[in-house]
Amino acid sequence: MTAATAPADPHALGHHDDQPMSERGPAPKSIVVAYGFWIFLLTDFILFSGFFASYAVLHGETAGGPSGRQLFEFPLVAAETGVLLASSFACGMATVALEEDRQGWFQVAMAATGALGTVFLGIELYEFLHLIGEGAGPDRSAFLSAFFALVGCHGLHVMLGLLWLLTMMAQVWAKGFRDDIVRRVRCFALFWHALDIIWVALFTTVYLLGAAA
Repeated sequence: MTAATAPADPHALGHHDDQPMSERGPAPKSIVVAYGFWIFLLTDFILFSGFFASYAVLHGETAGGPSGRQLFEFPLVAAETGVLLASSFACGMATVALEEDRQGWFQVAMAATGALGTVFLGIELYEFLHLIGEGAGPDRSAFLSAFFALVGCHGLHVMLGLLWLLTMMAQVWAKGFRDDIVRRVRCFALFWHALDIIWVALFTTVYLLGAAA
């Protein structure tokens, strides 16, 4: 097959079906990074699945103490959820600005994402301190241990995401939309949206069902 008649390579992999596997070079870095990050996200979902399973088993083990229905402040948690959903929307706008090569709008959208994520963490910290002050800390019962572990694990992920966000803003500011930085920003966006999905599941499982129980 000559170069003139060779089929197009729509994914720019540089491989052809008739090329022996031993002669094919490594996949492009963008593909390796994408697959690697998806594997990381899947392992993170598995981690949260373990926390969700523990909470499902222990949510009724209150040891004579307060239950979720007595403890949870639903309006506060609803506001917390709205803030995180808004941060996910702002992150989506940052991705749009990235695709349009609009660095100014990208920085604004990322700053909004970070501010909303910080508000979310502030509400979560207030909830934790309020529960501990009411004598409903993680050592009070198995239910509260599972609750603090699950919600706290998500909060830790949000905090790490905020640090990642600040790093991305600084790199774009200093170096622009280089290919390697664009890949990192896209990975961050996937991570942030994944946290949003996990929180919706957490809000439904822990707070909505817990308040109705």
